[in-house]
Amino acid sequence: MDSEMVMNDRRNKAIWIGVAVGTAVGLGIAFSRRKRSPWDSARAVTKRVANRSADISEIAREMVERVRTIYDEGRKVVDDAGELWIHGRKLVGY
Repeated sequence: MDSEMVMNDRRNKAIWIGVAVGTAVGLGIAFSRRKRSPWDSARAVTKRVANRSADISEIAREMVERVRTIYDEGRKVVDDAGELWIHGRKLVGY
């Protein structure tokens, strides 16, 4: 009878292992085919931004410096144009 009990234990273990594997495969398929919500996409974007925050801050700083340079150069052009306008008016006699 001992050998019969051992065989039953082996069958029971095999059945439970089969149930566990089947459950894992079923859950894997179910999770892979579920529809993603907009919040899932938002979470993914947030994680990517958080992982690259140092890069983003460096790029933002460079952009601000470039905008500042463009503003300063634009202001110089406007000042020069104003001086030319005043000089031109003096030449014409206004």
